Amino acid sequence: MRTSLSELLATGRPLLADGATGTNYFAAGLTSGEPPEFWTVDHPDRVKGLHQQFVDAGSDIILTNTFGCNAKRLQLHKAEARVHELAAGAARLAREVADAAPHPVVVGGSVGPTGELFEPLGKLTHDDAVAVFREEIRGLKDGGADVIWIETMSAIEEFHAAAEAAIAEGMPYTVTCSFDTAGRTMMGLLPDQFAATLADLPQPPLAIGANCGVGASDTLVSVLSMEGAEPVLVSKANCGVPQFQGTEVVYSGTPDLMATYAGLAVDAGARIIGGCCGTSPDHIAAMRRALDAHTAGERPTIDTIVDAIGPLTNAAPSAGGSERTRRRNRGE
Repeated sequence: MRTSLSELLATGRPLLADGATGTNYFAAGLTSGEPPEFWTVDHPDRVKGLHQQFVDAGSDIILTNTFGCNAKRLQLHKAEARVHELAAGAARLAREVADAAPHPVVVGGSVGPTGELFEPLGKLTHDDAVAVFREEIRGLKDGGADVIWIETMSAIEEFHAAAEAAIAEGMPYTVTCSFDTAGRTMMGLLPDQFAATLADLPQPPLAIGANCGVGASDTLVSVLSMEGAEPVLVSKANCGVPQFQGTEVVYSGTPDLMATYAGLAVDAGARIIGGCCGTSPDHIAAMRRALDAHTAGERPTIDTIVDAIGPLTNAAPSAGGSERTRRRNRGE
């Protein structure tokens, strides 16, 4: 049964998003330098298979295989003319899995950054960025995406352009940033400043939040800093902290750790909880069980988070945002 993100949010229960795309594809045979987006055509069975594993694990939201499906990214592989084909195809594959699911599942059309800098630091203009994102979003819409999932953003100019593109294409949208640089995005945005940057848009996002970054503890601190934001909050953290074992990147988070994280995320105010890099269907299944069994607890402090799921990668004062937020987290 097809549903919308607004309808699922109206149920009042915490929603479970899916886990990683890229790191799970690497485990399934994706090679370094190979665009994951090509798998939509070259290995549709593997793309659908991962969606199915996340749905079977209990995900309410699955994201399309389109994180880098914009002309700026695809031109690195001489595939900038394939944006609509790949975006629409990826949305159709996710749509097939969602429509056959035994519970309502929302298809989020993943929209990642272009990888380019905006003027005056780079050459990308606002109008060019909006056009690039509109092309991708039009494909996602044509393929059956329910909502545009703008993610892993760093620059205000970029997620504004993506949001304007979603609005222009008549699509609801969400926005998450990666607060991975001393508690800020790479371009300097603090999490407690995030909601205000979207206030002037003609259509507000359905949700905002944090994804990717450095580890689950840091993501939760970013979410804590967004308390009071009007949109629904999203917490989609990496599965622990990435570590090199030889030439291989391994994420430290166990299913038990991510289950604990899921409960803390709800208590921190998140309504949509999921996993990012390193998060497998097994992790998502553990998070599903944790959310289903969760009893509301007190709002966690930084110390509570660290004690439960491990130390911050960033120093707490930087990761905590404003002084008001840091004082509240300390219980002052």
